[in-house]
Amino acid sequence: MKRQGTMVTDEDSGRMDIRFGLLDYYGGLHCGECLDVLIDGEWVPTRIEMRDGWFLVGIQTDQLAGLIVRI
Repeated sequence: MKRQGTMVTDEDSGRMDIRFGLLDYYGGLHCGECLDVLIDGEWVPTRIEMRDGWFLVGIQTDQLAGLIVRI
């Protein structure tokens, strides 16, 4: 079963993470990890990668923090 949360930046590790609750985090995303992102009310499958910064394959946005995701 997939869990839904909000994408956040982990300032200590430099990785993107997913916050599920007040103190409940995924633990840091790694290149190539697959997830779904909620866009205009629809779940869109993607994966996270790093080039000049973190990005989601096929998702046009400069701001990952705050996106609703499930993994």
